[in-house]
Amino acid sequence: MTPTIGVLSLQGDVREHLTALEHAGARPMTVRRTHELDACDALVIPGGESTTMIKLAGIFDLLDPLRAAVAAGLPVLGTCAGMVLLADRVLDGVEGQQTIGGLDITVRRNAFGRQVESFETELEMVGVQGPLHAVFIRAPWVEEVGPDVEVLARVEGGSAAGRIVAVRQGSLMATSFHPEVGGDSRVHALFVDVVRSAPGPRNPTTH
Repeated sequence: MTPTIGVLSLQGDVREHLTALEHAGARPMTVRRTHELDACDALVIPGGESTTMIKLAGIFDLLDPLRAAVAAGLPVLGTCAGMVLLADRVLDGVEGQQTIGGLDITVRRNAFGRQVESFETELEMVGVQGPLHAVFIRAPWVEEVGPDVEVLARVEGGSAAGRIVAVRQGSLMATSFHPEVGGDSRVHALFVDVVRSAPGPRNPTTH
């Protein structure tokens, strides 16, 4: 099975995600409209600015379809701001900040600091063989996880040691860092495996 995986193309490293998905054995496509979302077996929500992305999703009439698709079991990988958008609860957000939801986690927005405090480090991640070079850019971290959420990675050193930076709940995955940066497609390959093993049908508007 070669799954069709969309990349929400409102902000962020869309091209890099498309390339990583192709290297991981998926058929990638961009998603800006509902009919494009309907054509996907799964979705990647890239980084960007979470409040801007949720506003753009509303402008493109995608917010409710995204929520419905996640609720119906569409596999989704959220990276950086994508993690914030998948979280059920957000700390340090703007007043009234909305999310797509689906992940039973509490995320602290911009937890690692401003752009100038961006950093890179090596991580061990469940399901990924060998160390992973992770790039954090104005990244969130996970403060709390629900009972059904698996922690996939934590920061291993420095002042943020022990902070949760990758999680999975069923067919939803999220990372604080940017796995599309640097040409390493192993996180995307892990997600493709999740998509292949997910029960279907998933999209309520096309099945």
